[in-house]
Amino acid sequence: MSKEYSKMNMPNMTLARKRLNKNTNVIRYSLNPLYSKLGEGKTYHLKTYGCQGNLADSEKIRGILEAMGYSYVDCDEKADLIIFNTCAIRENAENRVFGELGRIKNLKKENPNLIMVLCGCMSQEENIVNKIKEKYPQVDIVFGTHNIHKIDEYIYDVIVEKKKVIDVYSFEGDIVEDVPVIRDHNKKAWVNIMYGCDEFCTYCIVPYTRGKERSRMPEDIINEVKSLAKEGYVEVTLLGQNVNAYGNDFSDRKYTFANLLDDLYKTDIKRIRFTTSHPRDLDDETIRVMAKGGNIMPHLHLPVQSGSNNILKKMNRKYDISYYQEKLKLIRSYFPLINITADIMVGFNGEDSDLFNKAYKFIDSCKYGETHIFPYSPRPNTKAYLESQKIKFSDAVNDFTKKLRVNDLLSLNEINALEYRKKFVGMIVEVIVEKIENGIAFGHSSNYLEVKFPVVDALENELVYVLITKAGYPISEGVEKNVIKK
Repeated sequence: MSKEYSKMNMPNMTLARKRLNKNTNVIRYSLNPLYSKLGEGKTYHLKTYGCQGNLADSEKIRGILEAMGYSYVDCDEKADLIIFNTCAIRENAENRVFGELGRIKNLKKENPNLIMVLCGCMSQEENIVNKIKEKYPQVDIVFGTHNIHKIDEYIYDVIVEKKKVIDVYSFEGDIVEDVPVIRDHNKKAWVNIMYGCDEFCTYCIVPYTRGKERSRMPEDIINEVKSLAKEGYVEVTLLGQNVNAYGNDFSDRKYTFANLLDDLYKTDIKRIRFTTSHPRDLDDETIRVMAKGGNIMPHLHLPVQSGSNNILKKMNRKYDISYYQEKLKLIRSYFPLINITADIMVGFNGEDSDLFNKAYKFIDSCKYGETHIFPYSPRPNTKAYLESQKIKFSDAVNDFTKKLRVNDLLSLNEINALEYRKKFVGMIVEVIVEKIENGIAFGHSSNYLEVKFPVVDALENELVYVLITKAGYPISEGVEKNVIKK
């Protein structure tokens, strides 16, 4: 492989931060016939790290590759093309990717024609791409989050032009429609409704890696969901970094997330979920639409991040705990049994023991059905990282303390999660069967409780009624009542 590059566009975090309020371009993808047979007789392996957005991106990558003729294989040793779709939210995720790149270096020696690709959020970071250039010459293609639809072109450059590619866009972003999709599940589907983030929480790198908030046209979303329902899909999860900001960027119409949710409520899809919500932007109208029930599931993921006003202010979260509590109170007035889940970060800069203890008490008072707890991981170029550098990290919390606090909150989570699950004992819930192993079915209820039960008539991907007989964490147990053919 030549060391020359057909393209060399390096990431720029300064440019990635800018919000110029330009109109968003909508690009309609179609596969160039020049690339349509490049993958015939060849195989690919795809590794995905990170959030649901990354999983949805990987489904599009698979769609393009299989349109080019590639076939999927389940291990990298058999692959002609290996893709790492990466996450940058925490340092640990990045270290795992570098470990994998090092591990498979020898595969390139055994097969010089093997193509290695790094894409996703890590690629949007300047220091990461510089490190790839210097220390990982086995990587042939590097591109970011904005140009997934160009992977066919980049593969052409490597195979035909015999050149490597680094092509990372550091701009507000476009919307690309009509990308083919190979979904990981045949009854549950991710549906992007918007991309990017304009919140700029001080700890978070996502606004730099994903661009500005930009909403898909409601017509495209509704048509996609209707098509999924016709194809037999049962459940869709609407995706966005901040779904409650959907429509804020429209200049030609007033159409909000509540409007979209209400329109999707009228479709034939059996289940609708959405993630992620930002507490500041969760408006009362959205809650009222959720209260219609029907195909809108009684589960809300509402990240609080911290239970301390001091820390929330340092995080630039733009709400306080009183505001958050009022949202919980309103939601539960409509849905007494709704499953409210949250993300919680511990060990953020300046979180002393007093602030943590206050946060602990607040989190306990919220009585979440589940919490996702993780230690603060400083991300280069974010405001929190830069400010902490100025004072030589004097307000940083050490890793040992972070670990202790994570464990404290994990114990609290287990107590509250089990208490929530006990409310369903003796109740009949609707469960989608996601897998069956040794005569035991596993799935999630409408409230997003994980349930297992002995199989009587149930089949994978069916919706069934299950009587909950025993509360457990993380899995409750039940017995099958009868099957709903859908």
